[in-house]
Amino acid sequence: MADIARIIEVVEPEAQALGFDLVRVRLFKGGEIGDEEQTLQIMAERPETGQLVIEDCAALSHRVSDAIDALEEAGEVLIEEAYRLEVSSPGIDRPLTRPKDFAQWIGHEARVELSDLLDGRKRFRGDIKGFDAELQIVSIEDDGTVHEVPFALVSNAKLILTDRLIAASRPLDTSGADEILEEQED
Repeated sequence: MADIARIIEVVEPEAQALGFDLVRVRLFKGGEIGDEEQTLQIMAERPETGQLVIEDCAALSHRVSDAIDALEEAGEVLIEEAYRLEVSSPGIDRPLTRPKDFAQWIGHEARVELSDLLDGRKRFRGDIKGFDAELQIVSIEDDGTVHEVPFALVSNAKLILTDRLIAASRPLDTSGADEILEEQED
């Protein structure tokens, strides 16, 4: 089994060298029925926009591939089996993986899954009411009750696509879109 912490140690400096913040690194099998190939998924963003454009994804993909190849040539194999590399922006209904994600998206609806039971539950869906940075506690209102969730228990969290989220999100960078359309039409 691949060591995800070691993979992050390799990927994060490559993202930072390009000025990106690493949002998530996951290694998983499949995605389609019958697909047993692993996928190394890397989500990153420009801190000033919260997104990556296609050129950013390509640049990070090349840097990560080169870094992993260099380690393999030196005798360190990060991922034993064949894998597909997927580099993307986190998107508008983004995963919440870091404390700063919860703090940034207070007031927005999220789905939060926990590694252990809290108040007899493992899943919550509601508005993020706050984040206590010192105690690392997420406050989420679900069915009229505010639950205090330790960040350490969060195993998976994601924003829910709502009109409020769309209105609050930064506009996508559309620079170059006209050029792409013109090239396809030629």
